[in-house]
Amino acid sequence: MKEETRQLITKVAIAASAGLLVRAAINKGREYSFRNKVVLITGGSRGLGLVLAREFARNGAKLAICARDTEELERARNDLSARGAEVITVECDLTKRTSIDELMARVRDNYGRIDALVNNAGIIEVGPVEVMTLADFRKAMDTHFWGPLYALLAVVPEMQRRGEGRIINIASIGGKVSVPHLLPYCSSKFALVGLSEGLHAELAKDGVVVTTVCPGLMRTGSARNASFKGKHRAEFALFSLSAALPLTSMSAERAARQIIAASRRGDAEVILSIQAKVAALFHGIFPGMSSELFGLVNEFLPAAGGIGDRSAKGKDSASVVAPSILTALNDRAAIRNNEMFT
Repeated sequence: MKEETRQLITKVAIAASAGLLVRAAINKGREYSFRNKVVLITGGSRGLGLVLAREFARNGAKLAICARDTEELERARNDLSARGAEVITVECDLTKRTSIDELMARVRDNYGRIDALVNNAGIIEVGPVEVMTLADFRKAMDTHFWGPLYALLAVVPEMQRRGEGRIINIASIGGKVSVPHLLPYCSSKFALVGLSEGLHAELAKDGVVVTTVCPGLMRTGSARNASFKGKHRAEFALFSLSAALPLTSMSAERAARQIIAASRRGDAEVILSIQAKVAALFHGIFPGMSSELFGLVNEFLPAAGGIGDRSAKGKDSASVVAPSILTALNDRAAIRNNEMFT
C-alpha cells in the first residue's frame, strides 16, 4: 500500500472516530425520555417482552402489547394494570402483514401515535440440522425478519415526520455467532441484525434511533415454551441448564433495564452478558477459530434420533435434569413471567 493511501486512510479513520465521539457526547446530554411515550412491544405477553413492558411502565410509558394468545394477553394486561400501567392488548399474528396493519390501526386509534417500537416476538427451535426442515427455516424468518420488517415499515414514516422515535430490535448473540443446534434461529437473527444495523445508519438523519439488542442466555422462563426436535429431552435439559445457571445467563430484569437504558442513550447496539460480549469479540477477531471450536462442542451435543423432525415443547420434554434444583432460577422466572400457563 502506498504511503499516501495509508495516510489518507488514517486521517479518515481519525475524523470518523472524532465525529462519533462528538455525536455520543451530544446524545448523552439529551437522553430520550419514555415518560408519556407510547411504546408498542411485540411478543409482550410473556418472557422478556413482559419484563420489558414492566420496566417501560416504571419509566412512565403508555403500553401496547401484542401476541397470538388472548388468554396470555389478558394475564399480562392484569399484571401490568396491577402495577399502575396504562396498557392495551391486541391479538396479532406477526407473520402476516395484514394482521400487523390491523395492530397499528388499533394502537393509533387508542393512543393517536406510536413513539417507540420494540420488535421482541420470537421463537426458538432446538435440534441438529438433520432434523430441521425448510418449514423450520421459513417460520424462523417469518418471525424474526419479515415480522419486524412489516412492523418497521408501518411505524418509521410517522417517526420520520415527527423527527424522533425509538426502535429496539431484540436480536440475539446468535445473530452474531452462529451456534450448533440453533440454525434456523441463528440464520434469521443474523438477518435481523443486518436489517437493524443498516436502519440505524439510514434513520439517524431523521432523529429516529434504532438499537440492535443481542442478548446472550437469559433467565426468562421461556425454555418450557421453546420447541425441541430429535432427542428432545436431552436437548431441553442442556438448553434449560444453560439458561438457568448464573454463570452462563443473566436475569431478564437486569437485561430489560440495560436495553431501555441503551435506547434512552441512543446506542446503536447493546450486547447483554459478559459471556455474550466475549463470544462476539472472539468471533470478530478469530471467526474461523470460533467455528472450529463450535465444531468440537457439537461433538458432545445430542445426535439426531429421538422424535426426528417432529417438534415437542419444553414443557413436554421433562427429565430428571430439567426441571430440577439446577434449573430452579429459570423455573421461578417462568412463573413470574407468564410462561407457566401455556
